[in-house]
Order: sequence, then C-alpha cells, then structure tokens
Amino acid sequence: MKIQVNSLLYRYASPQQFYPLASKLIPWFAALAVVLTVAGLYVGLVVAPTDWQQGDSYRIIYVHVPAAWMSMVIYLAMAFWAGLGLVLNARLSAMMASALAPTGALFTALALWTGALWGKPTWGAWWVWDARLTSELILLFLYIGFMTLQSAITDPRRADRAGAVLALVGVVNIPIIYFSVKWWNTLHQGASVSLTTAPSMVAVMLTGMLLVTLGAWAYSIAAALARLRCIILEREKRSPWLQALHAGGQA
Repeated sequence: MKIQVNSLLYRYASPQQFYPLASKLIPWFAALAVVLTVAGLYVGLVVAPTDWQQGDSYRIIYVHVPAAWMSMVIYLAMAFWAGLGLVLNARLSAMMASALAPTGALFTALALWTGALWGKPTWGAWWVWDARLTSELILLFLYIGFMTLQSAITDPRRADRAGAVLALVGVVNIPIIYFSVKWWNTLHQGASVSLTTAPSMVAVMLTGMLLVTLGAWAYSIAAALARLRCIILEREKRSPWLQALHAGGQA
C-alpha cells in the first residue's frame, strides 16, 4: 500500500501527469464549493437566530470568519509548497505556491473588508490599529509582496526561489495573527471555535459557519488548480507533451 501511494505521488509530481488530473478535479470542487457555500449562507442568514447582544450585524461572521481562516491556511499551504519546491527543486510544487497566492490574497482582503463592516457598528470605527487587524494587514502585504517579487523576476526558477524565501520568512506572522488576542489586550474578540475547548456558539450558528468554511476550502482548491493549469501552460508551452495535447485538441 505504501509503495502504491509513493508511486502515485511521484507520478503526479510531474506537470505532464498532473495537468489532465487537475482538469478532472476542478468541476467537482467548483460544484462542491457552490453547494456548501449556498447551504452555509442559508443556515447562517435565514435559519440561525438573531444574536442577543449584537443583533443581526453578527451574521457577517459567516463570511468574515471563513475568510480569515482561509487567509492563514492558504498562506501556510503556499509556504509549504514553496519550501518544498526550494528544497527538492520540484517545479510543480513551486507552481502550486504561485497558484495559491492570489486566492490567499483575495480571502485576506475579504477578511479585512468584512472586519471593517463588522467593526463599525461594534467598535464605532471602520479601522483600529488592533493587533489582530494589523497582523492580518501585514499578511495581505506578504501575499502582494510574494506575487510582486515573482512577477518582477523574468527567470521562473529564480522567481520561485526568491518567492519561497519570502513566503517562509512570512510564516512567522501566522501565529502572531492567531494568538494576538491572547498575547495582547485587543479589541478583537477571542476565538468562538477552538480545538481545545467546546465552541461557545449555538449549534446552528456553528453549522452555518463550518459549511461556508468547507465551501471556501473547495473554492480554494478549484481556483488553485485552474490557475495551476494556466501556469503549466505558460511554463511548459515548448514541451513536446503539451504540444501533443494541443495537436490532439485535449489541452
């Protein structure tokens, strides 16, 4: 069994083998993203009760919290693939890191924007230099810096190495974001969901938020795979296997 798994990993580590696989996976994850997100938003916006303290303004958590979670998870995934590409000189890993960056930046911007919408009625201000908000803003700059650095270097391999170094250094910001509400006295509320304690949310509220989060996961995978196919097309355009696919009308 272990030999079969290893052989599959080695096989699909090649852009030539992974390219058609990504084409098959994208529609499934895209459909799953739509179903889960719509179901989660319905539960959160229609079924879930009004919060006794914040009223209906709390419902923005069904977008804000999943977006904030995904902004951190995608950065860790991006840094992992970038580091793997740097250490093993694996082309597909480096391409995957590049494919994840725009989606991570999108979720980070969405988390900041929805946080501002939530902060106005809650704190009376669109923005405060809170530890959680500031470190999340730094995360957005890290995503932008990663993409800008890669686009500024014409040689793809050098761009991958430079981006990997930046991504790995930026990982230190993730625990700062997560633990900021515990390490410092901040306006941002603590986590409603934790791996070590029981959730403080009503079950139906938690269900809606988790459904949207799973939808965000599925969307992130579909978007990254679609972008990865574009990167492969760009970098492997002179490869015989890709020219053969074009000739056969399968690209």
